[in-house]
Order: sequence, then structure tokens, then C-alpha cells
Amino acid sequence: MDVTSAHLLLSWLLMQVSFLSSEQLPRSSQQQCLLLENLFELSSDPHLTNMEFLTKCNEDQLFKLTKLYRDRLEQAIEEVSVEISTLLTYEKHFTGQEHQKVIELVEKGNQADSSKLLLTLVMGKGSVARRMMWESFVKMHHRLPKLDKILNEIQEIDFEQLDNVNMAKGLPEIPSNLKGVQEKHKEVLCVQTQTLQVSTILVKEKVKTFQLVDRYAELTVISAVRDRKLVEHELLARGRDHEEWREKHLRRELEKIPVDCLFQSSFSWVGFLVQKLKKWVWQSNFGSSAVVSGVPGIGKTTMVQKIVHDWATGKIYPHFQFVFSFKFRHLNTYNGRVNLRNLILDMYPYFENVLGELWKNPEGLLFIFDGLDEFKERIDFAGHQRSTAPPHMCTDPESWCEMSDIVYSLIQHKLLPGCSVLVTTRPTALHLLEVAEVSVWAEILGFGRDEQREYFNKFYEDKKVAAAVLKHLEENEILYTMCYNPSYCWILGLSLGPFFKQRGRKQQHVPRTVTQLYSYFIYNVLENHGREIENPREVLLQLGRMAFAGVSGKTIVFTSEDLVQYNLQPSQFLSGFLMELLEMDDSVRSIVYTFPHLTIQEFIAALAQFLTSDSGNIQELLSKAHSMEDGRFEIFLRFVIGLSSQAARPLEKLLDSFCHVTICQVITWVKEKVEEQIKNAASKPDQTNLLNALHYMFESQNKKLLQEIVESAEIFNLRGLRLTPIDYLVLSSVFEFCDSIRKLDLRNCYIKCEGLQRLDSILQKCRVLRLSFNELGDSGVKLLSVVLRKPDCKIKELGLEENCLTDFCAGDFSFALSVNRSLNVLNLSNNKLGDSGVKLPCVALRNPDCTIQKLQLDANRLTDSCTEDLAAALSSNRKLTRLNLECNSFTDQSIPALRRIIMKCTGLGCIELWDNKFSSDGKHQLKSLQGTRSGLIVELSSLQRVIHKGFQEEVDQFINFMVTFHSDLKFNWTMTDTSLSFLDLTISNSGDRLNRNIYFEPTDSRSCLNYTSSHLTPCSSEYTFPVHVIHGAMKQQINLTIAAGMKVLFTMPKSEIP
Repeated sequence: MDVTSAHLLLSWLLMQVSFLSSEQLPRSSQQQCLLLENLFELSSDPHLTNMEFLTKCNEDQLFKLTKLYRDRLEQAIEEVSVEISTLLTYEKHFTGQEHQKVIELVEKGNQADSSKLLLTLVMGKGSVARRMMWESFVKMHHRLPKLDKILNEIQEIDFEQLDNVNMAKGLPEIPSNLKGVQEKHKEVLCVQTQTLQVSTILVKEKVKTFQLVDRYAELTVISAVRDRKLVEHELLARGRDHEEWREKHLRRELEKIPVDCLFQSSFSWVGFLVQKLKKWVWQSNFGSSAVVSGVPGIGKTTMVQKIVHDWATGKIYPHFQFVFSFKFRHLNTYNGRVNLRNLILDMYPYFENVLGELWKNPEGLLFIFDGLDEFKERIDFAGHQRSTAPPHMCTDPESWCEMSDIVYSLIQHKLLPGCSVLVTTRPTALHLLEVAEVSVWAEILGFGRDEQREYFNKFYEDKKVAAAVLKHLEENEILYTMCYNPSYCWILGLSLGPFFKQRGRKQQHVPRTVTQLYSYFIYNVLENHGREIENPREVLLQLGRMAFAGVSGKTIVFTSEDLVQYNLQPSQFLSGFLMELLEMDDSVRSIVYTFPHLTIQEFIAALAQFLTSDSGNIQELLSKAHSMEDGRFEIFLRFVIGLSSQAARPLEKLLDSFCHVTICQVITWVKEKVEEQIKNAASKPDQTNLLNALHYMFESQNKKLLQEIVESAEIFNLRGLRLTPIDYLVLSSVFEFCDSIRKLDLRNCYIKCEGLQRLDSILQKCRVLRLSFNELGDSGVKLLSVVLRKPDCKIKELGLEENCLTDFCAGDFSFALSVNRSLNVLNLSNNKLGDSGVKLPCVALRNPDCTIQKLQLDANRLTDSCTEDLAAALSSNRKLTRLNLECNSFTDQSIPALRRIIMKCTGLGCIELWDNKFSSDGKHQLKSLQGTRSGLIVELSSLQRVIHKGFQEEVDQFINFMVTFHSDLKFNWTMTDTSLSFLDLTISNSGDRLNRNIYFEPTDSRSCLNYTSSHLTPCSSEYTFPVHVIHGAMKQQINLTIAAGMKVLFTMPKSEIP
């Protein structure tokens, strides 16, 4: 259909509905008209109609592309299925009835089913409809990231290879002599995987057995792996942030990958494109490798169990004739050399006489290796840090090799080329696989809201208890954080359930912090199984010592020898007490033990510190743990601090009193550490450590300690951190117990209106509150206006620069200023208030009770239209001492009004007017007023200083940071009112220009926009510090990027290069 026809259709549709109001027009019709308009507008844009790949494709190739990418297209077009269906209906490829079915599914919220139906219909309509659908894909790909990704991949496809693909290829025939052993193998795997065993704690049965299909809740797996740093310790993942991120990105960029699409699908084809392989998965003798990443407890092992079970029952992967699953924790028990043959026979001895046949058809084999992070040997696919030296390639399944060589060679397709391999791992081991030949990278995101509800409804037989637990979790930000992880849901279910189904439990004592939660988890174990063991305190002490050794050495799998070393006899596992705290995993060759979850290991390690009468030097241990930069002790420290408070009281009932000396030492250490971090953050950039310290304080729940620390602190500087909902809760809770906060710096913390709402309870306690660069918007200022109106509001200084404020917030703000009696300094710089936005606050300034002394309205799009209002408001004001009106659009017409302000506002000591549109004569008139009153300053030129006084504090902090950066590094710098010299750069005034002189060596690099001076080797860890300077009539920013290698980068706009 050409553009003219499209617009004719659109015009006709609009004519048909022009007689109907929007209320009369059916929702689906409104939607169709809008969607058609969107689609056809695209048709008229020549830049969005690149159909190059479509012109290359014949009908057979397009059919193959549709089949190959179908599973991904279903996700990619969910938002536009009605648009495409409307177009195909107009072109008479769809009937009205078919089109209506697509619409009905969307209106019911079943977008996924709607896109599936659309593709099903198109595949049954023939080549013309199929091509038209793909043409619409090309036209709308720019607004559908998943679709855009698919089209970009297709551009790289070799279409000659596409002709060789037989889409109708059937399943490979299994040799008759292997059918019997395949049936046997499936029977064995089915028995091994059909049930889930779940510890119960609260009942006499130590373990409950469930059918896998009844208990399994689907996990969301995405075809990508996020930055490893985002998921380094899963307990620090942010609850609602995780959910919002998950929903947002699943709708847009990230593709869900069903577990049955990890192999032989378009997802695995992407991997081959990256590896520059030209043959399709099912015809390639290179095989396919997939890596699934996930934090501890997210469900990797259960997912593997489900894959194996579904294969054994014929539900998925019929092209694989045999599946072999191994756990790395069991492979650790092999010492010396081994071959793949014996590895399989140890697990599945019935293969002894047929393995030779299996080797002949490697394409029919799938090997699964679960838990790479638990493997004691190192596999580095770059080849330079292998456990085996020299590196040895294993190419024969019968040859004897190191275990690491067998795994390496299978993944790299050197051993049994053509077989497929699935590896699961925690994110911390992903770096080992960065250069491996992996076709599919995936990550388990865990539960969304619906899956959480499904889990708890299955967990509790009583649906009322499930509803009560879910309600408590949704009201508690900290605990809600944990609900995306199945293992955490298990801990939450076991710990919270008794509070809602046992009459004796008081619901006001329901856990609200993570330490309290885990305390009740252990409490329930002790209460239900403590009598089964003679001295539970001693057993927990020894178990905790082993757990701490594991945390220290990043060990999560323990052997019987480890238990004996800590006086824990394996025979004690006959008791339910120890079975609840350690899980026994036995294989043919060995028995290994793990804690149910890493956080349980960390909690028991922390608990052990309080169970010994000899506290030792606990402060030294805490300081050493705190100094570890890889985060391994982060949660351990929070648990230790939490256990020093009332959170431990339930456990003391069953374990006797904790060591008092240890408690006192922990509290002292926390106090000193928090005070140190507060001081550091005030003097140099160290905000992340300060935020961690505030989390420590929250976990302690020590009201007296919190009040003492907060009220004595000069400043809480969190500037530049991206705060999360959990952080807001921590800040609110920590500051809840104090009467006032001297200074809270939250500049550039991505707070927005939602974050401000979460901090509402503490804002009025701040004397100095800095909220610049947070996109608060008018709605955010309306919230602040309510805070300013509170009788107990203590805010004296309020910074709201760069917050997208407009005149819509002026009314609320004006009313707040008229009743507030605490505010002295108000900074509204760099917003969009405009003349109308300033007029209303002027009314408040007329009030003799108004306490504003310093007012900054620079860069607010002000013109001559508002100066009369300012003059009327300020002529009788006796309290204003400083007024900043720079960087606006005042002309000589404003001079009479400005003269009245200067002459009649007798308290005014400084008025800043530079970077406006005054003539030379106008500037002279205004400057002459400076002599009318002693001490009065009228600033009209940026040349009075190179560093603006408003940013002097930032410069001082930066210099202080640099001179204390490292004792062995020395920096030369000088600063005056008219120049700043630092390392190789000097900024100075000369005439009407800001000059930069940069010393550089011939080895240094220069570019059009950046001057770079490099000393030593620049490192990847850089710190960017903003320094604002005055340049001519413009405010510019220089970023000083400082690294340990001393790389200094100064960036300025191209137009300002001399």
C-alpha cells in the first residue's frame, strides 16, 4: 500500500468517526485510529523505510526467517499487534472476525496471546501477507527495541546459507540398539527429578516431599547478562527497584527466553553470528553452548532439575537423544585424571556397553554442568590462568585428562564437537567465560509480583495466612526486597508464617529488618528441633566458625572432613536441628554439605561471634572485614551489627545470654565507623561508604546510638549517589529518632518526586537541605511546600537548583513561604519559573515576617516583565541581604525597577546581575549605584573572579580530596580570585576572555574537544569532580577526571576553544 492510499484510508476513518464524541467511540476504534495514524505517518518518512534486507529475500527465505524468529517476534510485537492486524485487515488479508479476535485479546490484557495469534494467522495466509507484515516491522522498528535488535541481526545473515536450511527436517532417528538404554535413562532421570524436598522447620516431619510439577513456579529468564556489579551480593538487590526494572525492560529491551529455547532456536543463532559461524545450529558440527547466570537461591539448580525432568518426560528438546547432568560440587571430589567415559559411568552405569555408539552422534548429546562458581579448579578460557599447566586439550572421551580440561573442551567444542553444553553459575564466576564459545547468554531474574503470590499461595495451605504474609511484605520495603528470590521466599515463609497462624505470637513483633528475620528463622529451628541435640549453643558456635571460614575464603561447599575439623560429626545429621541448617548432598562418590542459602551461612557466622565467652579482638575482626573491597563480608557485618541490638533477644531465650563484652565492642566499633564515614564524606568524596554506614545504623535499631550520632554530625553528604527505595527507608528510619539534622546534602541523587515522598517524614528536621539536580518537578515542590508549612519545620537553607520547576508550582510555594518562619536561604537557580513563576513568590516577600535573607533566581528565564513585581515586593523588605538575578534576560527597561530594589532594600549587601542584556550605559548606571551605600556590591562582570563564590566549597573539597588522595602522590596547585592552576592546566582572566594554558609533552594526546595530559599509565578507576567557572557571560563546567595513573581530562564546549 502506498502513502497516498494510507492517508486516504486514514481520512476516511476520521470522517466516519467525526460525528461521534470520544465517549461514544468504542475504545477499540479510538485505539485503531490512533495506531493507524502512527503507522501511516511512518510510511511517509523516507529515513525509516530501509527495506534492503527485504529486497534480498525471496518468499522461501522470508518464510524461513519467520519460522526461525517466531518465538522472539511474539515478544517483540506485543505492543503493536493491533496496528499490524489493522493494516492486514484493510488489505483484506485478515477477515473482520480474525481482526476482532486480535483486538479482544489485547483489550483483555493478553498482549502475548494477541501477537501469537497474529503470527499464526499470517503464517496461514501466504507470502503476500507475510511480506506486508515484515514491511510493517521495518517501518516501526525504531520504537520497538526488541524488533530493532532482530532486524539488525538479520542484516548480517548470509542469505545463501539460508537456502540450505531444511525447516521441515525431522528428528534424527535413534539407532535401534540405543532405544532400550534411552528408555532406561529417561526412567532413571524421571525418578531422580520428579520430586522436590523442602525443609519444614515447623512440623515434626523434617523434610516434606512435593511433586516438582506441583511446586515449581516459573522463573523469568532473559537472553542477556546484566553488569556483574549489579548483582554482586543478591541481598543488596533492591526490591521494588528490581521489580520496576524487570517490568520496564521486559516490555522494552530485554527478551524473555523460555528454557526450551536455550538450544536450536533463534536465540542460539545469535551466538553463532557473534562467533562468525555460518551454519545453522542443527546442521553445525560445532554444537551449541549456553550459560545461565543467577544469584544464589534464584533457582538455577531447580531450573536444571525441571529441564532434565521435562526432557525425560518428552516435553522439550526431542532432538537430544541423551542428557547428562553433573554438579560441579560433585566433580570436586575427583582427584587426579579422569575421562568422560568413567565420569558418565559413575553416574549412569547402564551405559557401559553403548558409549561407543553415543560418541558417533555427538549432535544428539546435551551435557549440563550446574554451579561453575563451586568448582574448585580454575577454568580460564583465555588460556593463561588454567589450573593445569601446561594447558591440555582433551579431544577424546576415552582419554585421561584433568577434570577442568574435560569441562573446558566440551564447552569449547573440542571434545565431541557437535554436542551441546549448558552451564549455570553465579555472576561472580562469569568472568571465567567471557571469551568462551558461548551461543546463548541468559540470566534468571527470579519472581515477579504474580510469581511471588503464586509461591506463597502454594507455600501455605491456609490462604488467609498467605494473604497476611504478602500484605506484611508489601508494606515492608526491606523484606519486600527479598521476594524476587525463591530461596528468600522460603526463608520468609518459614519465619513469618507463625506470626499469622499461632495465637500466642504478637503481630507487633513481626520481623521488620533482615537481622530480625534471620533471628526468627534460627529461633524456629531451635524451638522445633533444639531438644534433639544436647548442646545447641555449642553446635551453633562450631557451625558458625566453619561458616565464617567459608565466608572468608568464599567457600560454600563443605566436606565431611570440614565438619570433623570443627567438631561436627556427620552422624549429627540424624537430628532435624542440623538438617535445617546444613543440606546434605550425596552422590555416588561423596557427600557434601551446603547451607540452604549463602545468607544463612553469613548469619550463622555472625551469630557465632556472640556465642563464645572469649570475645577476642572483635573490633579488629570487624575492621579487617570492613576493609575487604570485594563485598564478601558486607552482609556478615550487617548481621553482626544487627545482633548487637534487641534483634537478638528471641535467640537469647533459647541460647542463653550473648557475650556482653562482644556486644559493647560491636556498638563502639559501629559508632566510631559511622562517625568516621560521616567525617570522610564531608571532607572528600566517600558517599558510598557513608551510605553503607547508615545501613549499619538501620540494622542496629539502636535508638540511643542513632540519636547521638545523627545530632552530633555536621553534614550527611550523599551527593551523587543513585538512591533507591531501600535507601530512602534507611534514611527515614535512621533520622526518625533525632530532633534535628544539621545538613543533608542530596544533590544529584536521582530522587525525583517519588523519592521525596519517601523522605517526607524527615525533611522538616533538616537545617540545611540541598536537593539540586534531582528532577523534582512541580509536583516535588508541592510536597516540599507542605513540609515548609509545618510548624516544626527547621529548614534554614534550601537548595533547589536544576529541578525543572515551572510557574505551576508557584502558588503552593508562595503560600508556604508566607507562613514559614525558618527559611533564610533559598536557591531556585537554573529552573524554568519565568516571569509568572516569580510574581507569586513576590507576594510572600512583601510579608514583614518573611525570613528569606538570600534568594537566588539566576537562569530562570526572567524578563523585564517581572522586575516591577520584584521591586514592589522588595522595596519594603529589610531582611534580604543577597539577591542573584544573573543569567536572565533583563534589559535597560528594568533599570528603574532594579534601582528601586537597590536603594530601598536597605539590608541588601550584594545583587548579582551579570549575563543579562544590559547596554554598556545600562551597566554603568547600575554599577554607579554601588557607591550609594557602604559595603554594597553590584556585580555585572564575570571577570571579578574565575571561581564563582557559590562553588568555592566544591573547589575546596576537590583540592582537599586530591592532596589527600595518596601519601606518595603530590600535586601542585594555586588558586587566586582571578586564576586557578592545577597540574598542567592554568585558568585565568585576561580582558574579556577566560584563558586556558595547558602544558603538554610530545607524548600527550590532543583532540578538537578534549585536552588530555597523561602521566604514568591511566587506570580504569576514575573520579569526576565538577568545578564551575565563570567564562565571559556564561557559566561553564570543567570536569577534572582523576585516576590513580594521574590522567587529567579537561572538557569544554567546542565554541570555547581559543
